[in-house]
Amino acid sequence: PRLPLSPRQMQMRADSHKQGGHHPLISPPSISPPLNQPPPSPPMQVAVRTDSDKEGGHLAYDGQTGDLMLRESDQCPEADKAQFSDIAKHRYFSTDNLWVDLAKLKATMVANKGLLPLPVMKILKTIDPRDPESTPVLQLETSMGAAIQAFHRAEAIVVPRSRFAPVKTTSDLLVLKSDAYEKTHDHLVVLRPERQGVPPIVKLDACYNFVDALDELIPFGAPHLLRCRKLTVEGPWTIGPNVVFEGDVMLVNKGTKRKELLAGTYSNSTVNA
Repeated sequence: PRLPLSPRQMQMRADSHKQGGHHPLISPPSISPPLNQPPPSPPMQVAVRTDSDKEGGHLAYDGQTGDLMLRESDQCPEADKAQFSDIAKHRYFSTDNLWVDLAKLKATMVANKGLLPLPVMKILKTIDPRDPESTPVLQLETSMGAAIQAFHRAEAIVVPRSRFAPVKTTSDLLVLKSDAYEKTHDHLVVLRPERQGVPPIVKLDACYNFVDALDELIPFGAPHLLRCRKLTVEGPWTIGPNVVFEGDVMLVNKGTKRKELLAGTYSNSTVNA
């Protein structure tokens, strides 16, 4: 989860700049390193990709310049999708935590008429995301992590995956709601130590793409995923209270009528409606 800086933290960083600091960090405060340890020329904090991160952008080298770049799925040709998702080949993803060298940032922006030369992604969507037949629209966006390619010889710093909990889909949200995560005394949400830095993999059917549909799936709260490696849900289900998943579990309902999964422990099994 991304937490905003508190007024005190913002003031501390502003004071640091006034006192000669030149390397502010754009990040959640929970993983900010000490202000008195400036990094090398502008690095990005990255983490090792897991199966849960296959669809997200990965770090790569620009074949023309040799510099680091961030490649998002929407920039990837369809023919290369399998390679894009290969976490053994493309091992790192951006945590969107960026050190910024203010002098180099200014020089780069001046050289580009006040802008950073970020690639623009074209994303095809519909005006009503729930209705695939509604008016098609073209969404244009840039990625903050793509700023790394604007700086020559930028570097990457690998941080533990356990310090990063991205929520891009309802599958991610289900994992975060489960007992695989815990809240610390200072209100940070982190993976439980038993997970050894690796979150459960959850693959929900497309019918759960929206939060209200997720709420219908888990009206009694998230199931127990602490010892679950992978959970796959296909078709309409309601997961009852006190459900525990362990190992690899699949829920398969090929019909249209919602099926309720009763309380119990489901371990390395497939449940068919």
